[in-house]
Amino acid sequence: MAEDKTKRLGRWYFGGVAGAMAACCTHPLDLLKVQLQTQQQGKLTIGQLSLKIYKNDGILAFYNGVSASVLRQLTYSTTRFGIYETVKKSLPQDQPLPFYQKALLAGFAGACGGLVGTPGDLVNVRMQNDSKLPPAERRNYKHALDGLVRITREEGFFKMFNGATMATSRAILMTIGQLSFYDQIKQTLISSGVAQDNLQTHFASSISAASVATVMTQPLDVMKTRMMNAAPGEFKGIMDCFLFTAKLGPMGFFKGFIPAWARLAPHTVLTFIFFEQLRLNFGYSPLPNKS
Repeated sequence: MAEDKTKRLGRWYFGGVAGAMAACCTHPLDLLKVQLQTQQQGKLTIGQLSLKIYKNDGILAFYNGVSASVLRQLTYSTTRFGIYETVKKSLPQDQPLPFYQKALLAGFAGACGGLVGTPGDLVNVRMQNDSKLPPAERRNYKHALDGLVRITREEGFFKMFNGATMATSRAILMTIGQLSFYDQIKQTLISSGVAQDNLQTHFASSISAASVATVMTQPLDVMKTRMMNAAPGEFKGIMDCFLFTAKLGPMGFFKGFIPAWARLAPHTVLTFIFFEQLRLNFGYSPLPNKS
């Protein structure tokens, strides 16, 4: 009797691997998002910024900081997916989890992932924004590990967790928006009989979850990016950053929303498609219940 692959379960590290694979595909969009968020006057459009980067630094400049982006996914996404999937599988499987339990579990997993992933996120933001700075002010990290070492040596160990509160808060909302909504939408589509556990369902569920996650996280994402890229002493704390951003008006908190969605949607779609393909092809079958 042929095995039903849709019953296979993912391994705890599949989420991190899938996230890193997706990051390699969407990194240029992430770089544009960061640079749009850190310009206070908002003069350049995404097209103008893209042209400026290409003219000044060439096509490879769109991959500045890609090693940090991969490092962030291997820490942040591995932690949040690992916790979410492991705890979910340890709960009774006789019926699906209620949505509120999925959201609470996703929030907890996101908090852990956000904290663990902060150093990689900090290096990622700095490396992506480096080409925008005057040559004398650039940090010129060779790669992600070089960035971590230099931050620790030049600014102290705890500097690596600069913006951790904001990053963790964002990660909670992001993980609720992505994992719990993806799970719920996918479950609803399959259980209602309108879809099967296939690529089309994974795509529809993930792009819907990405839209929810972008709306939920964009204000925090803007402030997190500003705080992580700030010069020492530029902001006294979260409230100071909030007031600084508020000077631009309500839409200041949604600066870079279109590129954020344009980056998050394909990243979320690719992450879940890669995750599901890893599960279907390299996952394991659950042990039969012994009664």
